[in-house]
Amino acid sequence: MKRLFSNLTFQVIAAILLGVVVGLCFPAFAPFAQSISKMFISLISMLIAPIIFLTIVLGIAGMNDMKKVGRVGSKALLYFELVTTFALIIGIAIANLIKPGEGLNIPLPADTGKIAQYQQQAGEMHWGDFFMHIIPGNFIGAFAQGDILQVLFIAVLFGFGLSRMGSTGQTLLQSFDKIAKVFFNMMHIVMRAAPLGAFGGMAYTISTHGLKTLKPLAMLMGSVYLTMALFIFVVLNAICYFYKFSLLKYLKYIRQELLVVLGTSSSEPALPLMMEKLERMGCSRSVVGLVIPTGYSFNLDGTTIYLSMATIFLAQVFRVPLTLTQELTIIGILMVTSKGAAGVTGSGFIVLTSTLTAIKVIPVEGVALLLGVDRFMSEARAITNVIGNGVATIVIAISEKAFDRSKYEQAVNAEDDAKGAN
Repeated sequence: MKRLFSNLTFQVIAAILLGVVVGLCFPAFAPFAQSISKMFISLISMLIAPIIFLTIVLGIAGMNDMKKVGRVGSKALLYFELVTTFALIIGIAIANLIKPGEGLNIPLPADTGKIAQYQQQAGEMHWGDFFMHIIPGNFIGAFAQGDILQVLFIAVLFGFGLSRMGSTGQTLLQSFDKIAKVFFNMMHIVMRAAPLGAFGGMAYTISTHGLKTLKPLAMLMGSVYLTMALFIFVVLNAICYFYKFSLLKYLKYIRQELLVVLGTSSSEPALPLMMEKLERMGCSRSVVGLVIPTGYSFNLDGTTIYLSMATIFLAQVFRVPLTLTQELTIIGILMVTSKGAAGVTGSGFIVLTSTLTAIKVIPVEGVALLLGVDRFMSEARAITNVIGNGVATIVIAISEKAFDRSKYEQAVNAEDDAKGAN
């Protein structure tokens, strides 16, 4: 029993359940609960930039073939585009099949001030600006702001620069390796507070929005959750089967990270641990360092599914019949805009608003309908994104022959062996 209570997975599950109860019984607790959740996410966020930087630098500088870095990056981007496009098509197809918005008569919220803000941000969002944003104005600013793509850009350049030093750079490389271990140790200490973060996040969500907000949009929520489950257990499972590794064993291996994401409604807290676990699982450090951070901006499977379904849902609510050409246009627009707002607060609404503005057939004000339930669907989006990025990393590692099968077997079977010994 003592061992059960000390298990982090059990603690996070218990904290999430307690958060639901506290959120329902004590709505006034919401501001304090939000502070608890934000503090935990901030603790994780302060470690993300240095961990990404050190992991990528060590991976690139440790490679003998610099062409491999470009090859890994190209493969990752191609994989991301193919899988996210498939996710968009699945989302639109199931939304057309289930028709979650048909027959609903939901009045718009009186306060649509947030929509005006999203419209303004959507109007200011341009694809060219996204690429320009990748290059930081200064070295320190990228780390201070915690911008993943900018840190990734700096790390790749730094890794190439260090690799050109040859043997003279080994001393610095060894120092970086020791510093990386310090940061990962810090992360393990911070993760002991994961139950508090999950409790705060769940209590805030339930206290602020309440379960009653789910009723009018329950069909959309159910459709989104069903589609994401099908995407994970059919599409991603087929990819796993093709590359000869088990999706279920992988999910069991990262269950703690998924529970933290569920409790905090954010994929950020899982990023550092995912990088460490995937490396321990057999993926090479260089592949992990390149694929995971890039995937957080370019491989948002859950987000793309939600955006495609939300667009079709609003068309159904407002009784706007979409032609096949218009739906293909929506897919094309979302393929671009879903990546252009990466790392922006409220990016889901900004992307959705910009998409509705571009197609000009669905009232943009309809986004206000989704404000109340978005928080409840963000967990599904974040979990799907995390799972998808992990699968992508393993796939790229296997294709590059940078995947150690013996480490994989040892990692995924370690807990079963421990249970058997007891």
